[in-house]
Amino acid sequence: MKAMEMQWRQLTWLAIFSIAMAFLETAVVVYLRKIYYPEGFDFPLTPMDPQLVVIEWLREVATVLMLAGVGILAGRSPNQRLAFFLAAFSIWDIFYYAFLKLLLGWPESLLTWDILFLIPVPWIGPVLAPCLISLTLLLLAAVIYSRDLQNPAHRLNGREWSFLTLGSLLVILSWTRDYLMLSKSRVAASVESSFIFSDYVPQSYNWWLFAMAEVLLLTGIFLFWKRTKVLVY
Repeated sequence: MKAMEMQWRQLTWLAIFSIAMAFLETAVVVYLRKIYYPEGFDFPLTPMDPQLVVIEWLREVATVLMLAGVGILAGRSPNQRLAFFLAAFSIWDIFYYAFLKLLLGWPESLLTWDILFLIPVPWIGPVLAPCLISLTLLLLAAVIYSRDLQNPAHRLNGREWSFLTLGSLLVILSWTRDYLMLSKSRVAASVESSFIFSDYVPQSYNWWLFAMAEVLLLTGIFLFWKRTKVLVY
């Protein structure tokens, strides 16, 4: 009974920390949008001061390190550390958009385009995409954590990691594909194309690529869940 109370306390504080981190992230974005997008955020992107771009990169790295750090500190085993990091990241991301909606009335819908990340190029996609990925990662965290409580020896094997890794890479590709192609064309084209990023307006999202990535991720989760399932006779 005492062990269960400790687990719930641990999970509760993990959620509180992640939600607080989400509000902090939202506050920074609110400030940036007041400065660069006083009429409301939209594409094409407004060029930022190079120093602020570097600061934004470092802020993003710091955010991920903080979320990873809370997972490492809270977990008692490698499985728990991974599960807590994934859970913290997922809760942070979902509540980030919830707070943006509350404070700015944005996004207008789940299909509204957003900048998801900046390193090494901008990651662009409809809000629905990162929300679905966050729910998928939350599911993975729940499965890993529950299996660890049953038997700490349960670990993701090579095949399961392959599905999860490939799925993750395809998700990232779906968010960075346009900018990677623009970068390539800018290098090959004339000097005038140096303004191509500030002129970029996303037109369509590759939902098929995203769907393939989701299938791979869910397959990896299912294989791990099935392999470690405890049979009760």
